[in-house]
Amino acid sequence: VQLQASGGGLVQAGGSLRLSCAASARTFSTYAMGWFRQAPGKEREFVAAINWSGRNTLYADSVKGRFTISRDNAKNTMYLQMNSLKPEDTAVYYCAAKSRQYSQYSQDSIEYGYWGQGTQVTVSS
Repeated sequence: VQLQASGGGLVQAGGSLRLSCAASARTFSTYAMGWFRQAPGKEREFVAAINWSGRNTLYADSVKGRFTISRDNAKNTMYLQMNSLKPEDTAVYYCAAKSRQYSQYSQDSIEYGYWGQGTQVTVSS
């Protein structure tokens, strides 16, 4: 599964961005997916995850109520709608797919075997 993240950019605090993650595999709909981020000098952290059908989602406490993860299996694409952005949201955002098909979503990055190249999100104060 090849993944390509896009949609990052520079935005003022309080603004919005929508990230996209396009997948190459026709089996995209069988993989749980996730978004992770890494700020300079910090470890990669979990942001949000969605199961293969799109019915179930999971969020980090820091983004709950502000970010929304979704997917369109017909388009082989996952999204992350980010609202009310804060300077502390500044990071490189990565999309990822679980290593195994039909497995449950997870907050643990080690369970994700496929990663996109990352897209930079910068939130100015």
